[in-house]
Amino acid sequence: MHDATLLQAFLLGIVEGLTEFLPISSTGHLILAGDLLGFNDERGKVFEVVIQTGAMLAVLWEYRARFFRIDMRLYRNLAVAFMPAALLGLAFASAIKAQLFKPVPVALAFIVGGLVIMWAERKDHRVRVERVEDMTWRDALKVGFAQAFALIPGTSRSGATIIGGMLLGLSRRAATEFSFFLAVPTLMAAGAYDFYKHRALFDPADLGMFALGSATAFVSAFVCVRWLLRYIASHDFRPFAWYRIAFGFVVLATAYSGVVDWSGG
Repeated sequence: MHDATLLQAFLLGIVEGLTEFLPISSTGHLILAGDLLGFNDERGKVFEVVIQTGAMLAVLWEYRARFFRIDMRLYRNLAVAFMPAALLGLAFASAIKAQLFKPVPVALAFIVGGLVIMWAERKDHRVRVERVEDMTWRDALKVGFAQAFALIPGTSRSGATIIGGMLLGLSRRAATEFSFFLAVPTLMAAGAYDFYKHRALFDPADLGMFALGSATAFVSAFVCVRWLLRYIASHDFRPFAWYRIAFGFVVLATAYSGVVDWSGG
């Protein structure tokens, strides 16, 4: 394994962990970072999906007491919320990868997603559900359909579930925590499926690359999860919306001016 590949794995792991649970799209950032690092071929795309498992493990560790306590209502709600994105992903994943896993479509999704967050934060939120434990299966299903929008790269899985949950009546903390929890089956399934489907692209020598990327994703995601829980206690998501909009326009400007050679654009 080349040292350059290990460096790419290390950097992409950090990007994944820092962006997975913020409403700014980890997939979008990974596509852009992979393009800049020259790791944007089919192997790179699979790698970016698989290392999300490292970020998922950070949630399992942070909430281990709640996950490993037998709570059938939580497990049921996660199963219900997981289904829409899983079914739509199986049906359209190949087409989405072929058409939308490119910097310019991702930049447009960044901007649109930022505008949606700004709109949602301006609305008056009537909170019906204060805690994750109070969610019904219908609440979970609606959040699951919101998560399905994140099949479009650049949309943000966490952004779709958190903002969608808030619009549906969940408190900011309940929506954020359920987004964390829903990441576990979603990222685990996506990583396992994508790696199995493209396993012929890799060999045992790539184990170190996956281990390093997943480990750095775990550490950075763990730090990010703890920070976000403190942040939402007294802040809203508008700063992330402004970041998304600004970042999206920077990508579009550099793509069309030729300042950056976005090979996927």
